[in-house]
Amino acid sequence: MSADLLQTPVEYLKGVGPKRGELLRKEAGVSTYYDLLTYYPFRHVDRSRFLPINEINSENVYIQLHGKVTDVQLAGKGRSSRLVVSISDATGSIDLVWFQGISWVKDKFTTGSEWVVFGKPTLFSGRYNISHPETETMAEFITQPSDPFHPVYNSSEKMKLNGLSTRAISKITRTLISQVKGVIPETLNNSILNELRLMGREEAFLNIHFPPDSEILEKARARLKFDELFFIQLRLLRYKQNRSEKIRGNIFAKVGDLFNGFYKDYLPFELTNAQKKVIREIRADMGSGRQMNRLLQGDVGSGKTLVALMCMLIALDNGYQACLMAPTEILANQHYATITKLLKGMDVKVDLLTGSTKKSRRREIHPMLQSGELHIIIGTHALIEDAVQFSNLGLVVVDEQHRFGVAQRAKMWSKSEVPPHVLVMTATPIPRTLAMTVYGDLDLSVIDELPPGRKAIKTYHFYESGHEKVYNFMRQQIAGGRQIYVVYPLIEESEMLDLKNLQDGFDHLKQVFPAPQYTLSMVQGRMKADEKDAEMLKFKNGETQIMVATTVIEVGVDVPNASVMVIENAERFGLSQLHQLRGRVGRGADQSHCLLMTGFNLTSDGRIRIETMVRTTDGFEISDVDLKLRGPGDLEGTRQSGILDLKLADIVRDEQLLRAARAIAQKLLDVDPQLLHPDNQRIVRYLDFLKSKTSEWAMIS
Repeated sequence: MSADLLQTPVEYLKGVGPKRGELLRKEAGVSTYYDLLTYYPFRHVDRSRFLPINEINSENVYIQLHGKVTDVQLAGKGRSSRLVVSISDATGSIDLVWFQGISWVKDKFTTGSEWVVFGKPTLFSGRYNISHPETETMAEFITQPSDPFHPVYNSSEKMKLNGLSTRAISKITRTLISQVKGVIPETLNNSILNELRLMGREEAFLNIHFPPDSEILEKARARLKFDELFFIQLRLLRYKQNRSEKIRGNIFAKVGDLFNGFYKDYLPFELTNAQKKVIREIRADMGSGRQMNRLLQGDVGSGKTLVALMCMLIALDNGYQACLMAPTEILANQHYATITKLLKGMDVKVDLLTGSTKKSRRREIHPMLQSGELHIIIGTHALIEDAVQFSNLGLVVVDEQHRFGVAQRAKMWSKSEVPPHVLVMTATPIPRTLAMTVYGDLDLSVIDELPPGRKAIKTYHFYESGHEKVYNFMRQQIAGGRQIYVVYPLIEESEMLDLKNLQDGFDHLKQVFPAPQYTLSMVQGRMKADEKDAEMLKFKNGETQIMVATTVIEVGVDVPNASVMVIENAERFGLSQLHQLRGRVGRGADQSHCLLMTGFNLTSDGRIRIETMVRTTDGFEISDVDLKLRGPGDLEGTRQSGILDLKLADIVRDEQLLRAARAIAQKLLDVDPQLLHPDNQRIVRYLDFLKSKTSEWAMIS
């Protein structure tokens, strides 16, 4: 029998069949024996004892009870009907409630019969009940083998109604394990198993489902978590190795007149040491003969755009073109305005191409790009279109990379015979743990220093009752010639309500700051682009003192004179969004302030977010807290990468294991780069299996 048995469709397993097989596929994503094997229990409970009913409390997640039926009632009518079965033991009584599948359940229970009940208690009107519990007669419980450490699986309502309760899943999983015992292949070589003292893989699968005790369960979990993290790291490192060995890049051999002339005569301020270090790293990459694939991380206002421009000038000095791709028109326009201003007076032709660019203008841009007359093009997804062809594209800069899909970025590669160098920029600092996991195939450069003259933004928290203090502070700042943002949340699910809040807020502020002494403008996402731009321009030119806005100003607005950011309902924003909004101020030489307004009833997570913002302006620290609060699956842009397919491991809690997995993967490739050694064939076979299960990762960032 070979490991091919693991690819058998799950409906062929005894106890499953076609109907349940289809349900497992649709509801749980379980199609094969292997999928069922890796459908791990999310917890284990001790089912060797019964909890007395009078000991139930809010800390109980799942409980097991034993009692006699004292009453069976069908309550309510129609859709609101429910079955209520009361059971009691020597200490008290509890109701079991069914809202669905009542006809299947009601005839099972008779007064005086003894039952074992397993489920999750809920407090309702001062009394505990259990909705849709698992039940079996005492006789069934005694005759069926029960695990002292019982697995609990995710089971949807639909699955439960069709006989796939957590106990049923446990039963078919036990059948599966007895059937595949002896054919589950080992995936690691002996040296790794011995070095880390890891449990064998087959033993780990058995014990993650049916462990004899908690210690063995933890060893099984550690082994299977290591597999997840190790193979992610190994695949990333092999792609990185493959790129550096096989994918040649254009050699930018010189730093010429454009770069040197800009540095000498046009640089607006002295570069920070961090910017100089990053430029040196990028120069070395672009001159190595290998294709550069580098992630440039830098906090809001750290000068990433200037670094990107200087790298583009190196491309131009070597006879190549460069492009900068941004996710939104606002951001593309901002980059275009910044770069054309920086290059004013230099012999460099720059243009802008977005979805709004008129056909007549496109007809001018396309030939100039194709002939090489146009040196730098800045744009949005419009740059990916087939009609956009370059004479000699040498460098692609992608801003806010997580907003572009892999396939979209891959299209930029096809614009040049030799793949262009790629510089990915992000203003959202990524915790090193996450960067190592998601962007482990990119080289990493970090600008961890703000330009000289920038003062750290002071952040304060006010409850709703502190509005008058905030308004007085705003008046003082306006009297000193400063400008102010007031931002309201905009959450899609309640867009109309939020727009009303924004309008109400704007009307209220007009009363607090009356004309003609004060001037206000408002911007929100539903406005037409030209209206939005006109309002933003008025604020930028100093014609209005207060800009009332939704999060449309999160990116793309640079007003050095704006020194105050007031964020209403700050508890409704995520940490990274709060950090991005705060970065809209602090762009001039004046001391800037961020004022976070919240209600009194903050959740524990909301309180942590606000306290973090007040405590630090370090984007990396903020990002670490955000990752711990939300988990990696929630962070924008990680799911689209297809990399974080983790069932057990958690890159926050298991950071040490992640680091160990990466170190061992790197050591393995240092010794056997092509994985040709006989000892490593288990690893190669499992890599091939993973490749067959997932679409091939693109060889790009």
